[in-house]
Amino acid sequence: MDRRFRFGVIGGPDHTGAQWRELACRTEELGYSTLLMPDGLSLLAPLPAAAVAASVTKTLRVGTFVLASTVRMPRTVAWEADSVAVLTDHRLELGIGTGNPWMNRAAVDELGMPETTPAQRLALVEQTVRHLRERETTAHTPVLIAAGGPRSRKLAGQLADIVTPANHPLADRQEITRIVAEIDEAAGPRADRLEYLMNVLIVGDAIPRRLAPLAGDDISALIAADSLSLLRGTPRQMADEIQRRRDAFGFSYIAVNELFIEQFAPVVELLAGR
Repeated sequence: MDRRFRFGVIGGPDHTGAQWRELACRTEELGYSTLLMPDGLSLLAPLPAAAVAASVTKTLRVGTFVLASTVRMPRTVAWEADSVAVLTDHRLELGIGTGNPWMNRAAVDELGMPETTPAQRLALVEQTVRHLRERETTAHTPVLIAAGGPRSRKLAGQLADIVTPANHPLADRQEITRIVAEIDEAAGPRADRLEYLMNVLIVGDAIPRRLAPLAGDDISALIAADSLSLLRGTPRQMADEIQRRRDAFGFSYIAVNELFIEQFAPVVELLAGR
């Protein structure tokens, strides 16, 4: 696996079409590798958003971070993802996981999908990836799996091209080491081909209100935990810390929320491609 650094931006709510296209262009201009859209009924639908972002850029990769497996039927996701991959000249990265509690509840209450167990949600992830692979004839669409519990870590090791650990923001580094080791063990001979994505929720010394549901509202707790969800300091200090994290855990793909796109750009300039 090429362990050179690349960086992504995770989009948020409340975009008009013009604002989303502008964000895509700015993401590419600043040297980020990808623009990713989460899954949520209050957000732009991820796959159409990815297609539009690719249409106004030249090299920017686009993707989902991540589709909830409970919201769409596996064969439908595979069909639409393969279509977006073809239409974007294969710049799509398909991110998928078992979904957070809010999205899984909305799938039932608002979209009329059936209730599912954790095992069924994971089975939907596996079915989606396998259907996608069956559709592909030439290019291989990278699949990112958000790996939470032990069973999803095993599946990610077996099927994913990119893995992001779905750990709690206060998880200590010993736990992250254990999570990565479990994924690598499940991957077996293909472990060296896995790319690890680190989702940095907070950049700097304050937690934006929008991100409090994900990161909590206590910056001191993240600092005390030495959380991998937080990066602070000068661009050089953050770059050095990111390099330490690659050495320790294998993270070479770093994603930040769009709120930090400008603030984090000097770090991207220091490390992208290195």
